[in-house]
Amino acid sequence: MNASQGSLPPGPRPVEDAGPAALVAALEHAPSALWFLSGPGPRTLWANARARELGGDPAALPVVGGRAVADVVAAVLRSGRPETLTGVLDADGPSVTVTLSPLPAAGDPGVVLVVEGADDRPAPVTQGATGGVVVDPVQHSLLPPSLPLLPDVRLSGSYHPASSVRAAGGDWYDAVPIGHGRLALVIGDAVGHGVPAAAAMSRLRGALRSSALRDPAPAAVLAALDDFAAQMEDVQGASVFYAVLDAATGAISYAAAGHPAPLLVHADGSSGYLPVTARPPLGTMPGAPTPVARAELEPGATLVLYSDGAVAAPGPPPAQGMARLVEAASAALADPAALDGEAMAGLAGVIAGGLLTGGAQPDDIAVLVAHRRAHSVQPLQMDLLAVPASLPAVRRRLGAWLTALGMGEEDRVGVMVAVGEACANAAEHAYRDTEPGPVQVTAAVDVDGVLTVTVHDEGTWRPPDRDPGDRGRGLLIMRQLVDGMVVRGEHGTTVTLRTRLRQSPDEEPEHPTGGTSATVVVDREGGSPVVRASGDVDMVSADQLRIRLLEASHGGTVRVELDLTSVTLFSSAAVRVVLAVAAIAEAEGWRLVVHAPDGGVTRHILEVSGLERLVELR
Repeated sequence: MNASQGSLPPGPRPVEDAGPAALVAALEHAPSALWFLSGPGPRTLWANARARELGGDPAALPVVGGRAVADVVAAVLRSGRPETLTGVLDADGPSVTVTLSPLPAAGDPGVVLVVEGADDRPAPVTQGATGGVVVDPVQHSLLPPSLPLLPDVRLSGSYHPASSVRAAGGDWYDAVPIGHGRLALVIGDAVGHGVPAAAAMSRLRGALRSSALRDPAPAAVLAALDDFAAQMEDVQGASVFYAVLDAATGAISYAAAGHPAPLLVHADGSSGYLPVTARPPLGTMPGAPTPVARAELEPGATLVLYSDGAVAAPGPPPAQGMARLVEAASAALADPAALDGEAMAGLAGVIAGGLLTGGAQPDDIAVLVAHRRAHSVQPLQMDLLAVPASLPAVRRRLGAWLTALGMGEEDRVGVMVAVGEACANAAEHAYRDTEPGPVQVTAAVDVDGVLTVTVHDEGTWRPPDRDPGDRGRGLLIMRQLVDGMVVRGEHGTTVTLRTRLRQSPDEEPEHPTGGTSATVVVDREGGSPVVRASGDVDMVSADQLRIRLLEASHGGTVRVELDLTSVTLFSSAAVRVVLAVAAIAEAEGWRLVVHAPDGGVTRHILEVSGLERLVELR
């Protein structure tokens, strides 16, 4: 086989791209009336079913709380400041709350108008772990779709909305890898409830990630969030707890703004709340100092971050709620199996479930758990003979090792298939026409949760045929199943597979599975294969485009061209595909040729995206 190398950034992940679709589906059937308006008219960009029942035109709404709704819409479009009205919808109608939040649309001023209570029937809700029909899908689509999976620290997150849709929304958590084995852990609560609170939470989470990646120090992050909240009224007053955890040493530096202290459960079962110096919520006192404290998460210990709803309840004193949290966490951690393998993913849900009484849940509960392993999973090494009979042993030992890491079944199977392909290639090609020789498989995870698996043999492989038919697709398969792959032909052949470990939630949000209007075919009639796309290359068909490009180029080892002449829509997901394949081409020593008509929309998108520096536009 020719010596070659390449890398492929992660392909489109349906769970991450499902958020917008889940959001639209949830809002369409919300019990509250919602309009998305654009100025300066204003004109209605979108209205849900309940809004259409009310006439679809917000200008036709009467006076609420002494103010005409249409006038308030115009004021929000001009000022960019949110407004809230409370009053009766008609002289003898139900009492309503009207929330108007600024939201720019395509460069023009815009506003989200929400009317709650216009329907005098009870708002439909689902009790327990799923919450209201609006907030539940929206909130879950805006929370992180996965958590980092590190060799020394295991994470688990869970969100349980309030029983009433009017009280749910705004609680959130996140975990951000910041390099060198460090994690930024955060949990917070945006002011308010419902869809506006979920939107504020989403903005705050985005600001947090941006700030943490620039300067992860707790004082710097809270200062940045303070400035952000001071400029965004719907974010102002939010509470947050933020910590930086060194996964290898267990060192924690942390600070809080208006948020309760986390619970630390030691390896011996004893527990206590970390000391926190009180500080005002975000944006309420600009320039307020941020006291930073330090602690240690020793091996076998568990840190439990939680939102107010976990300990606050009407009636009982706060101390009782904090005692209930200690009991729930201690009970969940008493079972050693809860910390093993895939079971760890559900630990936060078990703790939150221990706080639910089975009756009405008055407030959201968000829980983020960080457990430091008592013993790290050691690297794996297998020395085998390059024969097909060795493959079952590779699958068994690698599968058990990946399970011990805590990988979910889908990710684990993907890695095992990719490694299996590399081993099968070694068994079939490395020692052709000679006696079978050795093959070595090693696997290890670095401090930042990047898994590296190498398959090395001491033989030689042939370069792939130009059209292998149903065979020779091992490189293609491997590239699609991992984040990056490098093949080197020095002193035998070494295949290196890398992928960042992620811990996906137990239940992933549903995403659209409908067909695509794009057509993508491979033309092999000329000197180089040409992938021809036509129609709308949207999020779904972008993945089809990626597969065809990798198929035609045999996993990036063969020069290929891309013809977009007949494309009518070229989405951002499609841009990401071209960027990924262009990166592979550059690493392999060839340049991707892209045909796009001069002056057309597709050509303009490619130029604006900066891809003309990476591809040859024709």
